[in-house]
Amino acid sequence: MATFSGTDRLRDLHAFDDTKAGVKGLVDAGVTTVPYFFRHHPDPLPVAAPSEAAAAIPLIDLAKADVDRGHVVSQVRSAAESAGLFQVVNHGVAGELMDAMLAAARRFNEQPAEAKAPYYTRDLGSKVRFFCNFDLFQSPAAQWRDTLYVEMVPDAPSPEEIPPPLRGVAEEFAAAVWRLGERVTELLSEALGLPPGYLAEHAGCMDGMSMVAQYYPPCPEPEKTMGTTRHSDPSFLTVLLQDESGGLQAVLPRPPEERWVDVPPVAGALVVNVGDLLQLVSNGRLRSMEHRVLPTAASAARARVAVACFFRLEYSASLTRPRSYGPIVDSGEGGARRAAAVYRSTTPRDFLAYFNGKGLDGRSALEHFRIPEAAAASSAVDVVSSSTTAAASIPR
Repeated sequence: MATFSGTDRLRDLHAFDDTKAGVKGLVDAGVTTVPYFFRHHPDPLPVAAPSEAAAAIPLIDLAKADVDRGHVVSQVRSAAESAGLFQVVNHGVAGELMDAMLAAARRFNEQPAEAKAPYYTRDLGSKVRFFCNFDLFQSPAAQWRDTLYVEMVPDAPSPEEIPPPLRGVAEEFAAAVWRLGERVTELLSEALGLPPGYLAEHAGCMDGMSMVAQYYPPCPEPEKTMGTTRHSDPSFLTVLLQDESGGLQAVLPRPPEERWVDVPPVAGALVVNVGDLLQLVSNGRLRSMEHRVLPTAASAARARVAVACFFRLEYSASLTRPRSYGPIVDSGEGGARRAAAVYRSTTPRDFLAYFNGKGLDGRSALEHFRIPEAAAASSAVDVVSSSTTAAASIPR
C-alpha cells in the first residue's frame, strides 16, 4: 500500500493512483481509517422517511404500455418532470442476464490487483478503462469506490479488449439495455408531446452508450466519506442495475425542503433517471435527478455492486464531425413547452470539457449552460438556429 505524507495532497493522490489497486487495494491492505483525501464534509440535507420513497419514486410496469400506452406515458411524464427518476419492471432485460452482469462485475473487481492493473488508465481515448474516481485530481474529496468503464456505442471494443470476467455477458447486457433505452426514449418523446422517435432520431438521445460497473468496498469509517457524492449524470438517460445492498439516494425536491430519499432495490427492476442532457434538450421540462451513494458499511458481508448504462453524446463526433445539442422550443403556437430557450446549445467537446474539469463537486453542470433569464427571449432564435438537432421548432 502507498504511504501518504498527509501534508502534500497532490503527491499523496499520485501515490495512491500509482498503485493501480484502487479503494479495493486499501481494503485488502487492512486500512482501519479513511485516508484524509477521501474525507467529506457532512451533507446538511435531511433524509426522508422510508414511507416517502414509494410515493416519490414510482414503479412502472412497461408491459402495460401494450394495453394502455397513454397511462404509461402519463406515469413516465409525471416521474420525469418531478423526481426525475422511476423504476421499471417487465422491461425486457432477463433476470438471469441481470444476475450474470452483477456477478461478472464482482468477479472483475475481486480478482488479484495484478490482474486488474493492465486495465487501469486515465486515458480517455481507451474504450475500456479501470480507475478510481475519474475526477481524483479535480474533486474536493475522493469517493470510496472503484470503476470499470466500457464504451459500447457507437464504437464498442473488440471482445479481446473486454476483461475476461465480463466478456460475452457485458455485450449481451448492453444490447438488452439498448433496446430498453429505445422503448423509454419513445415514451419520453410522447410525454413531451413529440413523435415517438423524436428524442432518439432528432435530439441525439441515443447517439452513444457507455457501461460503467461501480464497486463499493466496505469502508472502515463510512461516516467520513461517500461512495458517490451528490451529482447529476452527464447523460440523456441512465439505466441502473443495482444489487440488493441499497445505499442509493435521490434528492426529493418537495416542500418544505429538499431531502434525501432512499431508492430501494426492487427485485427484477431497473432504475431509470433523467440526466443533464435530457433536461437541456427538453428545455428544462424534464428534471435531471441529483443523487448519491452511501459508502458500504464496514460490517457488510460484501461490497455493493451496480452497473449503469449512460445514454450520452457521441464522444467520437467531437473530433470528426462536431454536432450541436440544444433545447427543444415551442413554435409559438402555445402548449406547455417554453417558447424561449432556457439553455444554450453545446457540443460534446464543450460539455465534456466542462464536466470533467469540474468533477463531482456538488454543483450541477447545467448551470454553466443556462441562459440568463433576462437574455433568454432574445437569445432563443440564435440558440435554436445554431443547433443541428433538437433545437429546431417542434414539428406539428
